[in-house]
Amino acid sequence: MTTSDTSTDRDRPAHREPEEVAGPLAGDPALIGVPTFVVGSIALGMTLVGVVPAEAVGAPIAIILAATGLGQLVAALWAAAIGQGAVASIFGTFAGFWLSYGLLVLGLTHGWFGVPEGSATATQVLFLTSWFIVVALLTAGTLRLPGAYTLLFALIAAALGLVLVATAQDSAQLKTIGGFVVLTFATLGAYLFLHVLSVATGGRGLPLGRPLRGR
Repeated sequence: MTTSDTSTDRDRPAHREPEEVAGPLAGDPALIGVPTFVVGSIALGMTLVGVVPAEAVGAPIAIILAATGLGQLVAALWAAAIGQGAVASIFGTFAGFWLSYGLLVLGLTHGWFGVPEGSATATQVLFLTSWFIVVALLTAGTLRLPGAYTLLFALIAAALGLVLVATAQDSAQLKTIGGFVVLTFATLGAYLFLHVLSVATGGRGLPLGRPLRGR
């Protein structure tokens, strides 16, 4: 995501090169934010679909904390430093999601937060409900961005909703479906990474679709 992406409307092409920023901050924060988001999504999706045993819930945490959470935070700070407020908000929001997810898993498995074993499911439902609402709001707020971004956030919200219901109902099948939705938005994220990388290396961006809402 670039400054140009946040200013695209129905009367403008889906791709425009980002405005140049002089100095050491020159460049696009999405070059860090998008690939680190993708790698965490792949790890989480593979965990949900059962690539690792169900009890190995901590399997993706090293990637989620050290790569995705940290990468989203760096991208948010970079975007804020060059005045890309909307981009900083998006990356900062997902930094909060990934870092809090890692802490949730570690906290529940190690008893850090004083949550009784019988309340672990309710705690996860609280976490998922809170983030589902925030991502749904984020999805609604991206209707002026190219359609690929709105689709990405809608898939993230859908995955959170599926995993929320799966957790509340203890449904392994729904959790697996949620995992495949995660892998789907990871694939879309990979496409967006190719887009920002192409622009950053002097090429043309990939088609991202028109915004669902004009100015």
